[in-house]
Amino acid sequence: MFSTRRQLERRTGKSGTSRFEYLEELVNEYQNTNDQEAKYQVLANLANFAYDPINYEWLWQLNVVDLFLDTLNESDEKLKEFGLGGLCNLCLETRNKEHIIDNDGIPMIIDCLSNKNLNTQMSAITTLIFLITPKSEQFILTEHVKEEITKLLQCDNVCVKNLATIFLDYFSAKVDKVDKDAENIYENNKQNRKRKDTEFNY
Repeated sequence: MFSTRRQLERRTGKSGTSRFEYLEELVNEYQNTNDQEAKYQVLANLANFAYDPINYEWLWQLNVVDLFLDTLNESDEKLKEFGLGGLCNLCLETRNKEHIIDNDGIPMIIDCLSNKNLNTQMSAITTLIFLITPKSEQFILTEHVKEEITKLLQCDNVCVKNLATIFLDYFSAKVDKVDKDAENIYENNKQNRKRKDTEFNY
């Protein structure tokens, strides 16, 4: 459930710890702790906060988008799961979306499609769908991605299969549109050539 600033004030009080300070404490704890379980818990908390748009500006100031992106290079599968979940939660916001695209987030997310963790698979598909823009579709709507997501149709998990189906339906519709547009351009050019030939003969 999304929060409003008035709701946050009611929870913390005017003299209470601000949301920004609390998020800053979480980021510092994640970066400084050597306790792996604590890292998991803090990262999961940050991913949950990323669900609420009221936190976007604070998370941006704290470079949490980069923190989430960095987890995708980790060998620890739980860090990947929570980090990708965080990206999935905040990538609809335009600034976050562009930052993920511009900082090589798409290839790392595509790599997560082959992960064995179901939550990671679902977040990867969903995030890729959310990241599709005219600028990024050439990197997402590829045969390689189609093949990887087609494999997920064999998954026993209904949610994974449903998300894979949604992506592939969009992929097919987009390809059909491109093919139709190309066909229309070809036909228009053909008609223009005929018209020019006729005018020339006259």
